[in-house]
Amino acid sequence: MASAIVTGATGILGREIVKELGRKPDQWKTVHALSRSKKDEYPSNVVHNHLDLTTSAEEIAKELQDVEGEYIFFAAYLQKDSEQGNWDVNGAMLENFLKALAITGAVKKIKRILLVTGAKQYGVHLGQVKNPMLESDPWLRDPYYPPNFYYRQQDILHKFCETHSHVSWVVTYPNDVIGFARGNFMNLAEGMGLYVAITKEMGQELVFPGSQTFYTKFDSFTCSKLHARFCEWAMLEPKAANQAFNVTNGDIQSWQDLFPRVARRFGTKVKPNQFAGNKPELAGETPLVDKPPISVLAEELGLKGDSKSVPPSKLEQTVNLVKWSQQDEVKKAWDRLVEREGLQRDAFEKATWGFLDFILGRNFDVVISMSKAREMGWTGYYDTWKALSDVFGELEAAKVLPKTH
Repeated sequence: MASAIVTGATGILGREIVKELGRKPDQWKTVHALSRSKKDEYPSNVVHNHLDLTTSAEEIAKELQDVEGEYIFFAAYLQKDSEQGNWDVNGAMLENFLKALAITGAVKKIKRILLVTGAKQYGVHLGQVKNPMLESDPWLRDPYYPPNFYYRQQDILHKFCETHSHVSWVVTYPNDVIGFARGNFMNLAEGMGLYVAITKEMGQELVFPGSQTFYTKFDSFTCSKLHARFCEWAMLEPKAANQAFNVTNGDIQSWQDLFPRVARRFGTKVKPNQFAGNKPELAGETPLVDKPPISVLAEELGLKGDSKSVPPSKLEQTVNLVKWSQQDEVKKAWDRLVEREGLQRDAFEKATWGFLDFILGRNFDVVISMSKAREMGWTGYYDTWKALSDVFGELEAAKVLPKTH
């Protein structure tokens, strides 16, 4: 029987890892769920421990005196206002946590550490990437690009495992995660559901709020439940030691397919000419970096000097959701839904509309290869539409979205 420690245990990805291990008490004797926030409902083999990873290694060690595990899942994450801020805080959290495990002596029992990162690894937040993305693609370490805290975290993890040679590592790169976590409003499904429900309440036909260009391009999504199953597999698979893996559902999707399905699920429909005649004051456009990530490989790909193949990317919004959410008629429609359906009022206030603007506003494909994991024996798959619909159901049950089914 194995033991585990999961940081970020109430987040979208950490929560599902805890649930996956928690439902197998015959295999996972003890699962320590660590988080700053209020604990969730857990089975008997899960022990919740309050932990603030933003403190010093010595302070963290005091909180971890009775916490040990053979397998460490690091899924903690704090969002800051700048990439430098993300670099500083998220790097420090991992570094101090690992130092604390050495201070307490828990490191002696550790077999493997898994670090959850994401597709920012490839620079999807900066512009067009090479498709499909492969784990062997070069890191964007050129000073031209903003600091990438995933690189710092992976450097810290690699060094730790070199120092403690009995410990191996695994890193996951999920993308556009579809999942549910209580009180976590940086959530693709939640923001989309709120937008559709409120638009319907206002008696309006549905308009895709993101980029008209991206609407017919391709994206790769990660179901949080599938990611949790992958993490367990990677922890126990000998061949996965000291490897980084893309983790997506296994299908490639587009909003031209998903958005009409979302509309039908909420009992509404997409406006037939949704990209024509919209309010210009609600539209938005934001340029990204002049040299998108694909330019690093331009010479190798035969695209050097080709401005048509490697143009600067941008974010485009048919409806800028930050502006949309500030409209009085939108707020009044939400108030009506709250009163009539008994919903969580703060769901709207805490929703990260800028996050959804980014996810939907890109004007380039995001295609991620799962070949590496497949070659090592991973066979997991999750239909993206099913994942999205299932999370809508969870949000309805939690009184975040009005019940439509």
